[in-house]
Amino acid sequence: MSRNRQQAGSFLATATGRSLMTGERRDFLSPLANSPATSRAMSRIPDASIIHSRLRLRQLRLMLALQEFGSLRRAAEEIGMTQPAATKMLHEAESLLGVELFERLPRGMRATAFGETAIYYAKMIFAELSGMREEFAALESGNLGRVTIGAIPALASGLLTRTIATLKKSHPRLSMSIQVDTSDVLVQALQQDQLDVVLGRIPDGARTDDLLFDSLGEETLCVVSGAQHPMAGASKLTWHELQDMTWVLQQHPSPMRTIINQAFHNARVDIPSSIVETTSIMTLLSLLQQTDMIGVTPVSVVNDYPGKHLLKVLPITFEPRLPPYGLITRRHRIQSSAMQAFINAVKGEHSNL
Repeated sequence: MSRNRQQAGSFLATATGRSLMTGERRDFLSPLANSPATSRAMSRIPDASIIHSRLRLRQLRLMLALQEFGSLRRAAEEIGMTQPAATKMLHEAESLLGVELFERLPRGMRATAFGETAIYYAKMIFAELSGMREEFAALESGNLGRVTIGAIPALASGLLTRTIATLKKSHPRLSMSIQVDTSDVLVQALQQDQLDVVLGRIPDGARTDDLLFDSLGEETLCVVSGAQHPMAGASKLTWHELQDMTWVLQQHPSPMRTIINQAFHNARVDIPSSIVETTSIMTLLSLLQQTDMIGVTPVSVVNDYPGKHLLKVLPITFEPRLPPYGLITRRHRIQSSAMQAFINAVKGEHSNL
């Protein structure tokens, strides 16, 4: 048993099953090596506190350059150091982290699974540092900074508009970029760091382990038409009576479209064959006013619309409810001053409703 422990302590399993000590392939297939206790004993990965204090930004820059060029010589040139110095720096990083980051090939180098993970987090670290620099520059010039916002159409014309108006009064030099789309598109953009915050819903099937959702409330849907629509004067309608109409609906796979399809299913009515799809609330409302089409929208959109006298909420029961809407952010992303100002303003406006 003591001999087995000694051998286990002499080798470090990498992503390719090689030993950093000898380069020999080790499968570690014995019951002892596969046991949880032995796996913990063999691990050379240090505590996070050690990584925080000893891993250097220059080592991360070297990893990014190695991924880009696949050559230690070219990577060393890219970050302004000699190849021997780069070799030593890479060895120090691997020794610190306890894993092989790059596989040495006959011609060049290739990241291991550990290296790919390190590169992913290195990119995030440098992106955050770039964001810090931009915020510093904005604060130096008297600005609060910049925030990129995603909002679903139903909230863009009401809550978001009021929030922007309020923010511009208190922070006139705050820079804001707005993207209006369905929740599925916006959440994906958030997870790809293209947006700072989303005002919307968590779509079905979305990966949520890296998201934070701060619920603000729920919305009731209604079927709406133009005031001139032949059905506008009806006292009661059924889904069967409206099935053959042309409907203006959101695109798949938005949460609202899913709920609308559920409403037809519950009523045992086929999905209408004549559909115009759009993510634009203004396009929907314009079509309803100028044609005999009908659509579905949150009640708040109708109430907030300046020309609501040109619309008619049709008398039909809409039982399925939308998921709650709220503020969606990345779990591990530090909020900038601009993000905090926007989030606080949204909550303030919502509390005044």
